[in-house]
Amino acid sequence: MDLHFENKVIMVTGGAKGIGEGITRVLAGEGAIPIIVGRNRDDNRKLADELTAQGLQAFPVQAELTQPEACEQAVKEVMAAYGRIDGLVNNAGVNDGVGLESGNYESFIASLHKNLVHYYLMAHHALPALKASKGSIVNITSKTADTGQGGTSAYAASNGGRNALTREWAVELLPYGIRVNAVVVAECWTPLYERWIETLPNPQQKLASITANIPLEKRMTTAEEIANMTVFLLSDKSSHTTGQLVYVDGGYVHLDRALEY
Repeated sequence: MDLHFENKVIMVTGGAKGIGEGITRVLAGEGAIPIIVGRNRDDNRKLADELTAQGLQAFPVQAELTQPEACEQAVKEVMAAYGRIDGLVNNAGVNDGVGLESGNYESFIASLHKNLVHYYLMAHHALPALKASKGSIVNITSKTADTGQGGTSAYAASNGGRNALTREWAVELLPYGIRVNAVVVAECWTPLYERWIETLPNPQQKLASITANIPLEKRMTTAEEIANMTVFLLSDKSSHTTGQLVYVDGGYVHLDRALEY
């Protein structure tokens, strides 16, 4: 299927690692120019160089997104280089374990800046360009807003905010033809997830217990599967889809996890 992405400029926050890397790779493969936005200049450049060596396009932008001015500067850098933005994927964030009992005001607010505030700021600063291109926005969010997890109040709150902003922006941006959707992630295998598993006392046993509760095929979702849905929602092939929270999770959130097949 031709998703009509040739030379489209798509910003991807956290685009060098994990789910963001998967999205960057799929976009590049579709002929887009993914803008790899993240705090680590070397990681951004490494992926961009790898893609360009394959004859694809990519553009790295270093930005510490917890700093509001860096969000604005990232958009300015893209506009200076390309003069347009055709899409935005808000993806960067971390499940940092700021809980109700274990957390405090300072760590809670810091987590909101890591996980939610830059979603608003990136969309706010990119909006004039998105209005000009009739681009689209996809927010990557987490099951924690639906299911809870325990010990991660700030991350859960951020994802509830991401979901709410998806619906709110879909309404506000209707006059401009800008579509806004979200992809909700449950158990997705990434390097960060792997590092977390390895910190547990019995990592393989824990991993087996998690995958046993994923209804479809009893396996983790891949970053590529998240990326494929994200890129489809960005494309004009999903031209009448907006305000949707799309769960790419093997049925984890909404199906009975006690089912046995």
